[in-house]
Amino acid sequence: MVKKGELLSVFSIGAAGYSLLEILWRGNTHWTMTLAGGICFMGIHLANIYAKALSVWKKCFLGSALITIVELFTGIVVNLWMHWHVWDYSGQWMNFLGQVCPLFSFFWFVLTFPLLFLSNQINHFFQSRSLA
Repeated sequence: MVKKGELLSVFSIGAAGYSLLEILWRGNTHWTMTLAGGICFMGIHLANIYAKALSVWKKCFLGSALITIVELFTGIVVNLWMHWHVWDYSGQWMNFLGQVCPLFSFFWFVLTFPLLFLSNQINHFFQSRSLA
């Protein structure tokens, strides 16, 4: 069972990591991306723990799908409804509503590999603490 402290840690790491990644990639970020990053890493972490039987490739596909879905719903709210113009993928090939596109879904697939490793390390840390 995943403890609250572990989930809070995972959320915080995902929030900070996603924001840092955006700053490195685009030069800026938005507070909504911080929340989205935390939610995404929590989802990947939980899937990694509770779907241990899945291969790494399937977990990466699942992580990519999760991030793409979170990005789509976040984009619909913050970009289309609220007109905050946080990002725009309109110029990307096969984009959907300018909010998601295959290129970034591929990037999320690749990003999930190190996130799974980090997830395992975090889970091991919290499991070893609960046994002590």
